[in-house]
Amino acid sequence: MDNLNWISTFLDAQAADLGAARNTQLAYARDLRAFSDWAKGKGLDFAAIQRSDIEAYLVACDAEGLAQSTRARRLSAIKQLYRFAFEEGWRNDNPAIQIKGPGRSKRLPKTLDVLEVDRLIDAARTTGRSETDRLRNTCLMQLLYATGMRVTELVSLPVSAARGDPRMLLVMGKGSKERMVPLSPPARTALAAWLKTRDAAEDARRADGHAPSRFLFPSRGKSGHLTRHRFYMLIKELAVAGGVSPDKVTPHTLRHAFATHLLANGADLRAIQTLLGHADVATTEIYTHVLDERLRDLVLENHPLARDSDDN
Repeated sequence: MDNLNWISTFLDAQAADLGAARNTQLAYARDLRAFSDWAKGKGLDFAAIQRSDIEAYLVACDAEGLAQSTRARRLSAIKQLYRFAFEEGWRNDNPAIQIKGPGRSKRLPKTLDVLEVDRLIDAARTTGRSETDRLRNTCLMQLLYATGMRVTELVSLPVSAARGDPRMLLVMGKGSKERMVPLSPPARTALAAWLKTRDAAEDARRADGHAPSRFLFPSRGKSGHLTRHRFYMLIKELAVAGGVSPDKVTPHTLRHAFATHLLANGADLRAIQTLLGHADVATTEIYTHVLDERLRDLVLENHPLARDSDDN
């Protein structure tokens, strides 16, 4: 098989056996195609690649100026590919197994304080070309902050999950793993208001001969639901409207805010792990460092003994 067949078969197996999300498959595809292009330039194919070749590729990535996280991700994709090739019998060795990558820098995630989240939600209530848009925007923001969902999980929610004024939502996470997340009263109110308007719009479309959408946030695009990109742009618009720096606001910072605010108010780390859908509690522990940093900044900014003597 040529390199592209290796990649295609590997991705099919990831989707079938592990339930890999589409975004994960796309990331693997991009990284492995970049490796394939480099290998072809050297006259190599995946079947003949040796450890020294993979190490040379990583050096080339470094020389290209790729970020540490990008190089680590590319090596991870290569390791996964060759582990699969070994298991399938395509090769009788794994040339990547002993290679140590550059690791990932442990940057603390950006988050928002409670006032900034309130401003975003308030902006959602007044931002939009129509009342339908404003109800949808409010529901999106309330659900995101109330549950800490990943943006893909949010925009692709099936409408069936929201029926019956639920106290909990069933969310399909990474690797097709399901989890239950509770809804706050404001989120339930926003959800009920949006459902009423959404269903009326869907009834009108059905009367015109269109098939009903199975998504909570339907769209006429190819995916059938609001896209991640559109929601990313929407949340930037809400930041501007709410007087919050757009540089600080992404869908993922709302997820970080959800976790950080829960931890600050005494929630158990294991419970937060479950709500976020983290496979390993070590991933969730990063929020303890975020909280420590915010508390330190609070002391440095407000404690009289922490001020410079020139300020006294």
